[in-house]
Amino acid sequence: MARSDAGRWHPAGPTIEEAGRMARECDVVVLGMGPGGEAVAGQLAEAGLDVVGVEAELLGGECPYWACVPSKMMVRAGNLLAEARRVPGMAGSTRVEPDFTPVHVRIRDEATADWDDTAAVERFTGQGGHFVRGRGRFTGQGRVEVESGTGRETFTARRGVVLATGSGPAVPPVSGLDQVPYWTNREAVSAAEAPASLLVLGAGAVGVELAQAYARFGTRVTLVEASARVVSVEEPEAGDLLLRVLREEGLTVRTDARAKAARYADGVFTLTLEDGAELSAERLLVATGRRPRLDALDREALGLAQDARQVEVDAHLRAAPGVWAVGDLVGEGAFTHVAVYQAQVAARAILAEAGLGEPGPGADYRAVPHVTFTDPEIGSVGLTEARARERGLTVRTGLAQLPAGVRGWIHKAGNEGLVKLVEDADRGILVGATAAGPMGGEVLYGLAVAVRAAVPTATLRDMMYAFPTFHRSVLEALNDLAAD
Repeated sequence: MARSDAGRWHPAGPTIEEAGRMARECDVVVLGMGPGGEAVAGQLAEAGLDVVGVEAELLGGECPYWACVPSKMMVRAGNLLAEARRVPGMAGSTRVEPDFTPVHVRIRDEATADWDDTAAVERFTGQGGHFVRGRGRFTGQGRVEVESGTGRETFTARRGVVLATGSGPAVPPVSGLDQVPYWTNREAVSAAEAPASLLVLGAGAVGVELAQAYARFGTRVTLVEASARVVSVEEPEAGDLLLRVLREEGLTVRTDARAKAARYADGVFTLTLEDGAELSAERLLVATGRRPRLDALDREALGLAQDARQVEVDAHLRAAPGVWAVGDLVGEGAFTHVAVYQAQVAARAILAEAGLGEPGPGADYRAVPHVTFTDPEIGSVGLTEARARERGLTVRTGLAQLPAGVRGWIHKAGNEGLVKLVEDADRGILVGATAAGPMGGEVLYGLAVAVRAAVPTATLRDMMYAFPTFHRSVLEALNDLAAD
């Protein structure tokens, strides 16, 4: 792949060799130390098991160094600029001069320690774990082979192996793309300055978040999305709302647009679309999703087909006897909170098999929440209307527009948003909800509880909602639901 290198990352020791060459046999090997792997490894080590954590890059994975944390620092900074621009007509006048340098410095110094994982390694070893820096491969029967700077070593786990190898960028089959130095999210969040212009291929959560953040720092942004809507996994109403806002903010958004070819010459990236249009910019960000990393796994040992796209697990994250899998590999959403939740379930199961506790309940995905941190912020939980109908449910929906509510009216500038509820009408309970608007992800919390606990919509309608709040629009949506 001929893309730019994100990597001024500095892997820290100590490796297991420096820690005194522990025996090659241990209780548990965790292959991949991203959020899920780190969580399960730490819990098992603190419980007294002999745990080896294997990671080729930075302990902690994508989230703290190149995804969740640094990207939200960019979003926060861009939102401050947007709020400052909303002052005229509301509270006086402003003059806004964007400066990307403080954003980069904060990401480098506060979030990532200049992409150094010393603190994370020390945290894990402080829990009693043993850390190995190297590329690991699960070869079956409790074995993990690790290739490191000191050679090859094989670890045999007495109690089990946890697979947590995560995911990597999914690169579309665009002619010439593999020959140009495009950005992924890693380069985008580690950049020292905002480019003058940016092409973003893909308008999912990563694409729209970074596109809007850079646009607010003065970058001319063009979004290219193959489907009919931005954030196409969300409710159509939320996608339409965000599309309108992005265009109003000056972004060029091309939907139903497929890239046919890419080239790079004289510092300029050019995308050729299937309709013949050509788009050019100083930088190209490829944000077309992620794909689970299965190349480090012995597919035959796991019973996986050669074309498998995920690891099949049971409710306790068991993939095979003595093997568990957590995180993006499992296919329940490439989110840090899903991986950490699964880590808790898997750790309980492993400890129970070791005679150190009870397994507890299995994983429950009825109320998986996720948030797209744009402005308006889009929080969603459970099923969309379309997915609920695909499952054969009798569906009723309720919709409320934030600007029509008192808090939205008070907020005025930047008040775009909505609440949409999806009810299983036969049971009278919510099975899905979307809260878009200022702090939409925070409004989502109560809706997530309602979906997870199967609270009757009649009970939700009978509650008191603080006035005037954004979350009071939930009541308006419930009233709309009842009127359906």
